[in-house]
Amino acid sequence: MELLIVGLVIALFMVITVLKAVRIIPQARARNVERLGRYHRTLKPGLNFVIPYIDRVYPEIDLREQVVSFRPQPVITEDNLVVEIDTVLYFQVTDPRAAAYEIANYIQAVEQLTVTTLRNVVGSMDLERTLTSRDTINSQLRGVLDEATGRWGLRVNRVEIKAIDPPKTIKDAMEKQMRAERDKRAAILNAEGQRQSQILTAEGDKQGRILRAEGQRAAAVLEAEGQSRAIDQVFQAVHRNDPDPKLLAYQYLQVLPQLAQGEGNTFWVIPSEVTSALQGVSDAFTEILPRSAATREEVTDASAADEEVAKASKAAAEAVADAQEAEKAGAPRQLGAAGPEPSPFPDLETGPRRS
Repeated sequence: MELLIVGLVIALFMVITVLKAVRIIPQARARNVERLGRYHRTLKPGLNFVIPYIDRVYPEIDLREQVVSFRPQPVITEDNLVVEIDTVLYFQVTDPRAAAYEIANYIQAVEQLTVTTLRNVVGSMDLERTLTSRDTINSQLRGVLDEATGRWGLRVNRVEIKAIDPPKTIKDAMEKQMRAERDKRAAILNAEGQRQSQILTAEGDKQGRILRAEGQRAAAVLEAEGQSRAIDQVFQAVHRNDPDPKLLAYQYLQVLPQLAQGEGNTFWVIPSEVTSALQGVSDAFTEILPRSAATREEVTDASAADEEVAKASKAAAEAVADAQEAEKAGAPRQLGAAGPEPSPFPDLETGPRRS
C-alpha cells in the first residue's frame, strides 16, 4: 500500500514536471524566461521547452498593435484658456525584453509622457490654432513619443486627438460668433441674389423696350410706305385720267350732303361759291361728253346710263334752284334746330370768301 502511494506521488510529480517543461506560445505573443534570476531568453510562438524549477517563465506580452485611450487632460493654451484634450495612442511592442526590463509599466509611462508632451505642444498655441491644428499636434506628439519609447521596446504608430473641449463660456462665445458669421453670409448671399435679380430684370426690361421700339419703328415705316404708295397710286390715277373742273365740281357737291349726316349737324351754312359749282355740274350733265376707252369697254347698257344721267341732271337742277333761292334770301339755310357744325373743308366758310 505504501509502495502504491509512493508510485502515485512520483507519477504525479513527473506529470507536473513535464507540464512545466513544455510551453506553447500563441502567435503574436512572447514570454520572457529567467534562469536562476537572470534573463535567459524570450520564448517565440510555438512549442518551447524549459527546465522546470530552474527557469521562470513570465506572463505573455502582446506583440500586436494596441490602442489605448487616455482620459481627458486639462491643458492651458497660450492665451491662458484651459481646454480638455482627449487622446488615443496606437503603439506596438517590438522588443519584449526591453518592455519587461527597461520600464516597470509601459502603459502608464506612455500615458504620462503623452500628457506632458501635449501640454508642451498646446502651450505654445492659442485656442483658435489649437482647434484647427490637430494634424500638427499629432505629428509633434508622435515624434516625441516615438523617440522616448524606442528604448522601452515600443513603437508609437499614431497619436490621435479625439476631442478638444474648451470651457463653456468659450463655447457660448464661439457659437455666437459662428451664428453671426452664418447670418452675415446669409445676408450677403441674399443681397447678391437681389442684386442679380434686379440686374436681370432691368436687362430684360431694356431688351423688351428696345424690341418694342424697333417693332413700332418698323410698323410706322411700313405704314408710311403703304400710305405713300396709296397716295402715289391715287395721284397717278387722277393725272392719268386727266379730270376736268366739272368732275371736281361734281365731287365737291357729293361731299356736301355728308356734312349733315351727323346727329349734331342740324345747322348748315351754304357759301356763295356753291352756286357756281352747281351751275358747272348742271352744264356738265347737260352736255354730251366723249367716252374714254375704259368707259367704252365697260359700259354695255346705254339705257341704264341715260337714266342715271337724267336723274343726276334733275338732282343738280334742283340743287341749283335751292342755292339761288338761298342766295336771294341773303340768309343761311337751316336744316335743323341745333347749332351749326363747322365744315371739314377749308373752302366752306360761314362768312364771305376772303380774297
